Amino acid sequence: MTMLSGRKRKSASAPKAAEGSLFKSCEAGIGFAVGEASVVATPEGALWVPSTATLIVSDLHLEKGSSFAQRGRMVPPYDTRATLSRLESLVLAFRPSRLVSLGDSFHDRSAAERLDAADAAAIRRLTAVTDFVWIRGNHDPDPPIDLGGSAAAELVTAGLILRHEPRPAPAPGEVAGHLHPCAAVAGRGRRLRARCFATDGQRLVMPAFGAYAGGLNVRDEAFAPVFPEGCAVVLLARGGAYPAAAGRLLRDV
Repeated sequence: MTMLSGRKRKSASAPKAAEGSLFKSCEAGIGFAVGEASVVATPEGALWVPSTATLIVSDLHLEKGSSFAQRGRMVPPYDTRATLSRLESLVLAFRPSRLVSLGDSFHDRSAAERLDAADAAAIRRLTAVTDFVWIRGNHDPDPPIDLGGSAAAELVTAGLILRHEPRPAPAPGEVAGHLHPCAAVAGRGRRLRARCFATDGQRLVMPAFGAYAGGLNVRDEAFAPVFPEGCAVVLLARGGAYPAAAGRLLRDV
């Protein structure tokens, strides 16, 4: 991996008594295994697969802000620019051979038509320098490949199965998005809720990468079919990545 940015990444070593050997701090973030594959969760919310130089993100929800505006809900229209800027920075840092977006890359079927010219150019830069794969999502079943890259329902690579929606049955090696996981923990008299990677060591649910994407607590019943025995997480907060065991995770209040 080539780190061009020169910036130090915050990651916290996993407490052995809590997380066992699941997580390991490394330069790029928090390393762990999904099935038989070694991966790294970055503080920005991307997944790095060193063996294949693959960078994975999920749920960009590009043009969500403009979708809100069409329905009369006025929010700052800079979510697409912010999301793509973060993604370009990651590509510059990691220099991936392949970049995979795990579905719901666009917030709706007409989102690509609302792209600012500069944002469309940013996407084309990304698809020009990587083997870019758009995984189909429920928001964008037909990704606009005129922006570059290729589209697929799922992708198998390095022992991983990359798809948008996690299957309700056991699926070793699955990496999915869709659920926008967040987790809540308490410590030092404070409560923290943040986006997270959720894993049981056999499968992984990715955090939403989009600037305006919300989050669902991993203690919600929607995660029960995916993690019937619970899950550990890597929290993304204060510019860092921090592992937390299942026993530390709180329900929303």
